[in-house]
Amino acid sequence: MAEPLRTESIPLVTGADGVVRVHGTRVTLETLVAAFVEGATAEEIAQQYPSVSLADVYQVIGYYLRHSAELEPYLARRRRDIADTMRANEATWPSAGIRDRLLARRER
Repeated sequence: MAEPLRTESIPLVTGADGVVRVHGTRVTLETLVAAFVEGATAEEIAQQYPSVSLADVYQVIGYYLRHSAELEPYLARRRRDIADTMRANEATWPSAGIRDRLLARRER
Protein backbone atom coordinates (compact mmCIF):
# COMPACT_ATOMS: atom_id res chain seq x y z
CA MET A 1 0.00 0.00 0.00
CA ALA A 2 1.43 3.33 -1.06
CA GLU A 3 1.94 5.97 1.58
CA PRO A 4 -0.20 9.04 0.95
CA LEU A 5 1.81 12.09 0.02
CA ARG A 6 1.46 15.09 2.26
CA THR A 7 1.22 18.48 0.62
CA GLU A 8 2.91 21.48 2.16
CA SER A 9 1.86 25.07 1.89
CA ILE A 10 4.15 27.67 0.38
CA PRO A 11 6.04 29.36 3.25
CA LEU A 12 4.89 32.87 2.37
CA VAL A 13 2.84 35.22 4.53
CA THR A 14 1.52 38.70 3.89
CA GLY A 15 2.09 41.11 6.76
CA ALA A 16 -0.17 43.94 7.88
CA ASP A 17 1.99 46.23 5.74
CA GLY A 18 1.08 44.24 2.62
CA VAL A 19 4.61 42.89 2.17
CA VAL A 20 5.01 39.19 1.40
CA ARG A 21 7.74 37.54 3.47
CA VAL A 22 9.03 34.04 4.04
CA HIS A 23 7.16 32.69 7.06
CA GLY A 24 9.02 33.24 10.31
CA THR A 25 11.58 35.63 8.77
CA ARG A 26 11.92 39.22 7.66
CA VAL A 27 13.12 38.13 4.20
CA THR A 28 10.78 39.38 1.49
CA LEU A 29 9.55 37.54 -1.57
CA GLU A 30 11.09 40.16 -3.85
CA THR A 31 14.48 39.72 -2.16
CA LEU A 32 14.56 35.99 -2.96
CA VAL A 33 13.16 36.49 -6.46
CA ALA A 34 15.70 39.23 -7.25
CA ALA A 35 18.59 37.04 -6.10
CA PHE A 36 17.30 34.14 -8.22
CA VAL A 37 16.72 36.31 -11.31
CA GLU A 38 20.26 37.72 -10.92
CA GLY A 39 21.60 34.17 -11.18
CA ALA A 40 22.05 33.03 -7.58
CA THR A 41 21.40 29.37 -6.89
CA ALA A 42 19.05 28.25 -4.14
CA GLU A 43 22.08 27.22 -2.08
CA GLU A 44 23.68 30.64 -2.47
CA ILE A 45 20.44 32.35 -1.50
CA ALA A 46 20.11 30.18 1.60
CA GLN A 47 23.69 31.05 2.57
CA GLN A 48 23.03 34.76 2.02
CA TYR A 49 19.83 34.64 4.11
CA PRO A 50 20.45 32.06 6.86
CA SER A 51 17.04 32.66 8.45
CA VAL A 52 15.49 31.00 5.36
CA SER A 53 15.94 27.25 5.04
CA LEU A 54 17.15 25.77 1.77
CA ALA A 55 13.86 23.90 1.45
CA ASP A 56 11.91 27.16 1.79
CA VAL A 57 14.12 28.84 -0.84
CA TYR A 58 13.37 26.01 -3.26
CA GLN A 59 9.63 26.23 -2.51
CA VAL A 60 9.54 30.00 -3.03
CA ILE A 61 11.53 29.79 -6.28
CA GLY A 62 9.23 27.03 -7.54
CA TYR A 63 6.18 29.08 -6.61
CA TYR A 64 7.63 32.10 -8.41
CA LEU A 65 8.37 30.05 -11.54
CA ARG A 66 4.85 28.63 -11.61
CA HIS A 67 3.09 31.93 -10.83
CA SER A 68 5.38 34.66 -12.20
CA ALA A 69 2.62 36.27 -14.28
CA GLU A 70 0.36 36.49 -11.21
CA LEU A 71 3.19 37.79 -9.02
CA GLU A 72 4.46 40.43 -11.46
CA PRO A 73 1.94 43.16 -10.49
CA TYR A 74 2.90 42.72 -6.82
CA LEU A 75 6.64 42.68 -7.61
CA ALA A 76 6.30 45.79 -9.82
CA ARG A 77 4.46 47.60 -7.02
CA ARG A 78 7.17 46.63 -4.54
CA ARG A 79 9.88 47.90 -6.91
CA ARG A 80 8.03 51.24 -7.16
CA ASP A 81 7.58 51.41 -3.37
CA ILE A 82 11.27 50.72 -2.80
CA ALA A 83 12.31 53.36 -5.37
CA ASP A 84 9.94 55.89 -3.76
CA THR A 85 11.40 55.17 -0.32
CA MET A 86 14.94 55.55 -1.63
CA ARG A 87 14.06 58.91 -3.24
CA ALA A 88 12.39 60.12 -0.02
CA ASN A 89 15.41 59.06 2.04
CA GLU A 90 17.79 60.80 -0.34
CA ALA A 91 15.69 63.98 -0.17
CA THR A 92 15.68 63.86 3.63
CA TRP A 93 19.31 62.81 4.06
CA PRO A 94 21.22 63.77 0.90
CA SER A 95 24.33 61.70 0.29
CA ALA A 96 26.11 64.48 -1.62
CA GLY A 97 29.02 65.66 0.46
CA ILE A 98 28.58 62.99 3.11
CA ARG A 99 32.28 62.12 3.11
CA ASP A 100 33.23 65.73 3.76
CA ARG A 101 30.62 66.03 6.53
CA LEU A 102 31.87 62.87 8.21
CA LEU A 103 35.49 63.97 8.00
CA ALA A 104 34.58 67.39 9.43
CA ARG A 105 32.72 65.69 12.27
CA ARG A 106 35.76 63.52 13.00
CA GLU A 107 37.99 66.61 13.22
CA ARG A 108 35.81 68.23 15.90
